[in-house]
Amino acid sequence: MPEETNKTRYSDAELEEFRVLIQKKLDKAVGELDFYKAQLSDLADNEDTKSRGLDDGAGTMESNHLNTLVARQQKYIQHLENALIRIQNKIYGVCRETGKLIAKERLKAVPHATLSIEAKMNRRKK
Repeated sequence: MPEETNKTRYSDAELEEFRVLIQKKLDKAVGELDFYKAQLSDLADNEDTKSRGLDDGAGTMESNHLNTLVARQQKYIQHLENALIRIQNKIYGVCRETGKLIAKERLKAVPHATLSIEAKMNRRKK
């Protein structure tokens, strides 16, 4: 049985490990968001120089796709920032439904998770 079952929260050292992991993911996500925004800006600049009468819709499709990527990335960044706040408050890794610790393996795979696998499975059954 994993050691987490007897603990009510992760230790400060464990929280620091998660903070470093999340900060790396956050830095990467912000870089990707900047890239997507630059792509959108470039696309808008290119569309402004094109003749409006010959638009084949490809630019619009690409723009819509980039806007979707930007929105997803912003949401992901918000989740990571919220995880850092939970670390500061020393409640990171505690399932918001069961109150039990979320497995380290799950948090390493999905560091912004707020539900344990057990709680996630119970939600799917409903």
